[in-house]
Amino acid sequence: MATMNVSLPDPMRRWVESQVESGTYANASDYVRDLIRQDQRQREMLKLALAEAEESGVSGRKVSDIIQAAKVRMHGG
Repeated sequence: MATMNVSLPDPMRRWVESQVESGTYANASDYVRDLIRQDQRQREMLKLALAEAEESGVSGRKVSDIIQAAKVRMHGG
């Protein structure tokens, strides 16, 4: 496994340390690896969603209607 050094501002360093101290992660490297895995999953989901949207064709709805519907879905109501 390769080693990578990362510089963080103090508030971010404290946040990482608090995640480790909470017992959720074994160490800072474990936390960073988990963040990277989450980012990889999110990007893959976005790629799939974009491909699905592209294949679905042209919508008859206005952009403002689509945005409003997305906001409703995100906020549960």
